[in-house]
Amino acid sequence: MNIVIPAIIAALLYAASAGIQWTGLRRETASKKHLVIGLGLLGAVLHGFVTYQEIYTESGVNLALLPMISLMFLAVSALVLLSSLRRPVENLVIIILPLAAITMLLTLVFQDRYTPRVDIGEGFVAHIVLSVIAYGLLTIAALQAALLAFGDYELRHRRLAVMHMLPPLQTMEGLLFELLWGGLVFLSLSIATGFFYLSREESIAPGLIHHTVITFAAWVVFAVLLWGRYQLGWRGRTASRWTLSGFGLLVLGYFGSKFVLEVVLGRV
Repeated sequence: MNIVIPAIIAALLYAASAGIQWTGLRRETASKKHLVIGLGLLGAVLHGFVTYQEIYTESGVNLALLPMISLMFLAVSALVLLSSLRRPVENLVIIILPLAAITMLLTLVFQDRYTPRVDIGEGFVAHIVLSVIAYGLLTIAALQAALLAFGDYELRHRRLAVMHMLPPLQTMEGLLFELLWGGLVFLSLSIATGFFYLSREESIAPGLIHHTVITFAAWVVFAVLLWGRYQLGWRGRTASRWTLSGFGLLVLGYFGSKFVLEVVLGRV
């Protein structure tokens, strides 16, 4: 099935959603939140269709680098848009949706050398789904941490003109730790299914062991951060640094290993 037209339409919807939000933010006009979310969700539906066709091919399951990045951004986009219905996080679409559009279109332009797999069981599919949800939640948490660090910096330097563009720091911090709790739960389930898969499979996918070990290291970082939050009162810049450090390990553990294997070493 031809997926080029749905991909282009999805990219345009994403661009329109992000553009409307950016224009309103710059001009300080009334929020068009429902229009922004509506266009974004329509784009996400088409993005989901395109990504499904890219991953589930006639030759097998395609777990190459670009389709997996596109899948992660689909999850992140959907989570941001749905969260915007009850939380003041709609400004994140300005960053997330253009990146989602770019990654989706890149899967159409660049053909991976990855050979689709026909030996993927339901257990490993469950591991992938849990991983994508965890990565999505923790990606949004990382963006929140970056915004929180930026807002804290601006406030310390009394640059209050920028602060009206951001939610209150207390609101941002509360959302950050909600996302971290949710992300840690799904990351725990992802790691558990990953180790279960490793223990049962005779032929392990290249890089899976390294991915699982580094992901566990990221889990430790997030767990220590949440412990520090409730036992030592960590917040602000400390919380942001730990969040970004844990997210950096996640990126290194999965996408870093896939990049080395598929691009640098040419192993598929």
